[in-house]
Amino acid sequence: MQAFLKGPASISTKPVAAKEKSAAGSSGEGKRTKPIPWVEKYRPKNVDEVAFQDEVVAVLKKSLEGADLPNLLFYGPPGTGKTSTILAAARELFGPDLFRQRVLELNASDERGIQVIREKVKAFAQLTASGSRSDGKMCPPFKIVILDEADSMTSAAQAALRRTMEKESKTTRFCLICNYISRIIEPLTSRCSKFRFKPLSDSIQQQRLLDVSEKEHVKISNESVSYLVKVSEGDLRKAITFLQSATRLMGGKEITEKIITEIAGIIPKETIDELLLGCQSGSFEKLETLAKNLINEGFAVAQLVNQLHDTIVESEDYSDKQKSAIVEKLAEVDKCLADGADEFLQLMSLCALVMQQLTQN
Repeated sequence: MQAFLKGPASISTKPVAAKEKSAAGSSGEGKRTKPIPWVEKYRPKNVDEVAFQDEVVAVLKKSLEGADLPNLLFYGPPGTGKTSTILAAARELFGPDLFRQRVLELNASDERGIQVIREKVKAFAQLTASGSRSDGKMCPPFKIVILDEADSMTSAAQAALRRTMEKESKTTRFCLICNYISRIIEPLTSRCSKFRFKPLSDSIQQQRLLDVSEKEHVKISNESVSYLVKVSEGDLRKAITFLQSATRLMGGKEITEKIITEIAGIIPKETIDELLLGCQSGSFEKLETLAKNLINEGFAVAQLVNQLHDTIVESEDYSDKQKSAIVEKLAEVDKCLADGADEFLQLMSLCALVMQQLTQN
């Protein structure tokens, strides 16, 4: 009986070992060729690498020297380096070993209602921290709680946070990150040092994009980089993502402005000019056809609203009265689209008003 039991066991062990070996081999190969999005790959590793936000970097560097940090509130447009800055500062403070233990990062994608603030954040904040690192360097005896997209937190959750902030000030520092500071309640803003992150200048963005292009061996002209910067509107994250998408699409060929336009979902200038000419013609049937074509080609009406705004405001062909009426309608349409209205109906409503304004005189 024992021999019978031993037999299959001895037979079965070999294939299992072989399987394990092959699995280990395949996972090893996977590790070697692990693709990383360029946004993560070129994220600043330390505070000095953060671009353009000189005031914030200067204050943080002084705080890092003294190994102390106030509660922070970072606000500004997306893609300007808010999250990257605090993560880089935390890495410098705690080192790679303690970083995971000392930093709690909660994003808008995580549940951050009043219950989570009362339980998870409070429990993390109450833990004590030692002042030593494995590499022997001095380490501050506190932890950092990063609340990203804090402007999407409910007022009740923000109110629950203010007491935790006060009580746990000896062991925990908070860093709130948001796009709109007006959505953060006053008691929280008064407890934090506020830093505004400016939209990145064109020259800084161009330099970063050229650096990434050089490291990734991307063929792109200076004109195309300038156009990419214009399209991304001060958002470096968006610009790097577009650059990576364009590189994958072209497969080693040179990236042109046309490709960037397609990837970014920008509506070509000719299409907008054609729509405005249709409005000037006074023919509602022609206008309806142009609007249907625009929707059928997959262009977003929200994108059209933004581009049409720039075209109307910068143009000298329209009177001030016409501009004010059209811009007011653009604002209405933008609000309706944000609330989930039908794109075609909103586009027709907008075009009808533009036609009325252009054909009055």
